[in-house]
Amino acid sequence: MKGRPRAAVPAEPKVRVNQRIRAPKVRVIAPEGEQLGILDVMEALQRAEEFGLDLVEVAPNSDPPVCKIMDYGKFRYEESKKEHERKKKQATVVLKEIKLRPKTEEHDLEYKVKKLIGFLKEDCKVKVTIMFRGREITHPEQAHVLMDKLLELVGDEAQVEQNAKFEGRNMTMVLAPK
Repeated sequence: MKGRPRAAVPAEPKVRVNQRIRAPKVRVIAPEGEQLGILDVMEALQRAEEFGLDLVEVAPNSDPPVCKIMDYGKFRYEESKKEHERKKKQATVVLKEIKLRPKTEEHDLEYKVKKLIGFLKEDCKVKVTIMFRGREITHPEQAHVLMDKLLELVGDEAQVEQNAKFEGRNMTMVLAPK
């Protein structure tokens, strides 16, 4: 039984509805918004049934929990719309990477800088990596000179988000658009 996957246990819904409400007493809000007071769960369920709606726990952490009499399907729809709006407003940051070597020539560097500026104009962050091979690692000053030259060529297009630092045999720096 070692390699066999376990059966997934269905997750409990985030919002408790009707008979799933566990608290003995709850604060009840009517569909129009007025407070009905603190009631037993059974009494609150009867009130919800009178309205032909569901009893939905909207604030489970308060004491006693707050429940509202409403249409649960409509509540789920509204929650999904809110979640969709939150995801839409969430900013996604794309990280692009430019790789160089310590002995990268002037023309190649200018080409890489044009690419880098293009990425910055697309609102992407750019990770600049200088890769060392073999004995090149014994001359880190070449990489520092190259990074300084790159920053000079980029000019005011970018701001340094993470200064140049060594990570193993690579030197990295992260640039962000201004």
